[in-house]
Amino acid sequence: MTRKLHDALRELGYDKSLEKVADALPDAKDRLGYIATLTANAAERVLNATDIARPIQDELQSQSASLSGRWDQLFANQLSVDDFKLLAADTRRFLAQAPQQTAATNAQLLEIVMAQDFQDLTGQVIKKVMDMVKTLESELLTVLIEYLPAEKKVELGTDLLQGPVVNPDGRSDVVTNQQQVDDLLESLGF
Repeated sequence: MTRKLHDALRELGYDKSLEKVADALPDAKDRLGYIATLTANAAERVLNATDIARPIQDELQSQSASLSGRWDQLFANQLSVDDFKLLAADTRRFLAQAPQQTAATNAQLLEIVMAQDFQDLTGQVIKKVMDMVKTLESELLTVLIEYLPAEKKVELGTDLLQGPVVNPDGRSDVVTNQQQVDDLLESLGF
């Protein structure tokens, strides 16, 4: 049966198409692996930058809240002259350190933005893989239709060649799980 199918495919000229598709599958796997690697690296970069920036921001927040509370005490006439001098020195120290801390946070935010550079590359690779999948789907559907038993053949519209339905909600003409796919193929004699 395999030999008959192979001979029939060769006679119809599908052997070259299927060979091309079969050669494309390992390439598609490599491309998807590349996408997985890029996205994992980007996620790691973002998490690392966040881990570095978070303590800097926490320290700024803590120091700001403390100083603000102490300044509120000053304006409520609750601080002595010595406490005011200490508050002024602490405020000057905070203001001197703030630019360094905000620069460090900005550097981590830039790292997060730069980690998103993978999106352009992966988008291009995904497009190529999707083109290959579309070709594979079209070729396989054509082969299935060609070898469909005569009693099972039905007029098939070209809308079947448009790929998978992304949003199947509310549609009765869409298979949504592997069991339905198996049942469909079985009803067609496969």
